[in-house]
Amino acid sequence: MSIVCGLPLLECVYCLACARWVWKRCLYTAGYESENWGLAAAEDFEPVPRLCRLILAVYEDDLRNPLWAPPGGYGINPDWVILRKNDEETQSGAPPYMIYLDQDNADIVLAVRGLNLAKESDYAVMLDNKLGQMKFDGGYVHNGLLKAACWVLGEECEVLRELIERNPNYSLTFTGHSLGAGVVTLLAMVALQNRHKLGNIERKRIRCYAIAPARCISLNLAVRYADIINSVVLQDDFLPRTTTALEDIFKYFFCLPCFLCVVCLKDTCTLEEKMLKDPTRLYAPGRLYHIVERKPFRIGRFPPVVRTAVPVDGRFEHIVLSCNATSDHAIIWIERESQRALDLMLERDRIMEIPAEQRMERQESLVREHSQEYKAALQRAVALDVPQAYSPSSYGTFHEIEEGDNSGRLSREMSFASSKKRRESWDEFVERLFDTDESGHMVLKKS
Repeated sequence: MSIVCGLPLLECVYCLACARWVWKRCLYTAGYESENWGLAAAEDFEPVPRLCRLILAVYEDDLRNPLWAPPGGYGINPDWVILRKNDEETQSGAPPYMIYLDQDNADIVLAVRGLNLAKESDYAVMLDNKLGQMKFDGGYVHNGLLKAACWVLGEECEVLRELIERNPNYSLTFTGHSLGAGVVTLLAMVALQNRHKLGNIERKRIRCYAIAPARCISLNLAVRYADIINSVVLQDDFLPRTTTALEDIFKYFFCLPCFLCVVCLKDTCTLEEKMLKDPTRLYAPGRLYHIVERKPFRIGRFPPVVRTAVPVDGRFEHIVLSCNATSDHAIIWIERESQRALDLMLERDRIMEIPAEQRMERQESLVREHSQEYKAALQRAVALDVPQAYSPSSYGTFHEIEEGDNSGRLSREMSFASSKKRRESWDEFVERLFDTDESGHMVLKKS
């Protein structure tokens, strides 16, 4: 009798638990993830809309007669395009890309296009996953994206080195969208490990902006490279939150809502402590910029706000069940909303009429805040027992860690320990990833 009475009670508890989970997931919005982050400054966010337009320009066949230019055009001087490579020229080694010498902003830009559903070569990069199997610099990375990054660096290092030597005051920026964002993330990391191939360029002159990136590097790498790599995510975008292998995303592409619900259930049932201690779990890279433009239970878009941080836990861990989860991934929407956000920041600064001297002070303050935030992230990673959560070098873009600071000592000690490890040469590194054909050309190894 007691057993019979117990069954309905268990069913009720189970139903209530399921209802609570559904209720929480339906109410979960992207704004919760970044609500405690700081607001980005205009100087900090300024490159993003410009780089989005450069990525969009890679899709054009003729920049002098563009077909898909956003309102106001790309703002690109075709005479400053150093080279462009399409699908035939990349030979499935990487998505199409462009090298652009931005003389207005003293910047050498390598922009990589996102996934093209009509191109088989893009799937070759995406499906070569081996999730969590490729080791790199003490962490784990996506195998196919690493191969594509090495291919691009091998092909273009001579061109980039010549441009860097000819323009010693220019920065070197890697940028890409979606699949291209993953490629440039790994490209920036490989370039940092092999700066001699780029004329020993200083670390602080290298930047990377990954627009709507896939989760492509382990957590320790995501935090350690936050001085170089920046990720830009628009509101509910599903890809930076999707931990499932990229080939599985492709399999369920035509039933994406079903797939997102399954992933949402899986991630909700996984303990956060287990996620953080899994060294092979991949994450969105570097410093995160989150563009928030919609509010819960409100219709329409609001003036966008950009929040930024170097989070350790809470790094876009949960899928947002939203009708905008896929549209927020589109580069054209990201370009439009990032430009709106930047215009609002600049308008606010204009109204405040900040003098030049105070603007300089604000920039220095921003640098200090970023440095402190980076150190706090490293400290948090160590406290959470994230594997190999040390800093391999001083924070390249910002001030060096103070001598008396405990977190600085900790990162220097771990850096010294890691520097004892033998670094493999570029030739050994390439040998692991590529074969040589009969004509002596470098070809990707089969998975």
